[in-house]
Amino acid sequence: MAPPDQNPSPAPARRFDAVVFDAYGTLFDVNSVASLAEQLYRGQGEALAGLWRRKQLEYSWLRALSGRYRPFLDITRDALRHSARALGLSMDEAAEAKLMGQYACLSVFPENLAALREMKAAGLALGVLTNGDPEMIAVSLRSGGMTPLFDKVLSADQAKSFKTSDTVYALGPAAFGCEARRILFVSSNCWDAIGARWHGFTTFWINRQGAPLEELGTEPDFTGALLTDVLAVARG
Repeated sequence: MAPPDQNPSPAPARRFDAVVFDAYGTLFDVNSVASLAEQLYRGQGEALAGLWRRKQLEYSWLRALSGRYRPFLDITRDALRHSARALGLSMDEAAEAKLMGQYACLSVFPENLAALREMKAAGLALGVLTNGDPEMIAVSLRSGGMTPLFDKVLSADQAKSFKTSDTVYALGPAAFGCEARRILFVSSNCWDAIGARWHGFTTFWINRQGAPLEELGTEPDFTGALLTDVLAVARG
């Protein structure tokens, strides 16, 4: 019988030290508010949900550029109020409260939980890096049954700015104690994946809608259609 190997080969080094996810649009379906919006405003639900999301992002970009921070929950409410006025919709306090409450418990994309559990089972460190306030994202993760899956939950509120500010993306490497390139950053927003790549992350764009690439002088390192497509890349 051959003697046992006294110097077994070391396990191959992982390509990534962590996988970090955007939250809204990536883990949670921001368009899932449309059904409630449709109940409240017949024939205008999709329009309200779409404009609300666009204004939410626009306000975050404008405030980041001007250095005038306001918590993301407040920005989300401001965007809702503007969108209702822009569409000529009468929104009372009760309707506003219902829509804001719905945003706190957005639907999870159907494949996400299984994909995240598989990554966790593979020994990968997982994190969230979101524009959302700490309380806001905590409620969303708890509602989606995701809280135990993440090692780090990072909020732009810690940097008092929003993506694509470097101060926000810098939270990831600082939290995981590694270089940005050793983190696989996953977002369904192409501009966010590119912003993270500018900071030095390796990035994965989940292009659920088959959207065209943003013209920003670079592109995500990887692209797929579902969160399950991240698995092979994350495992390295």
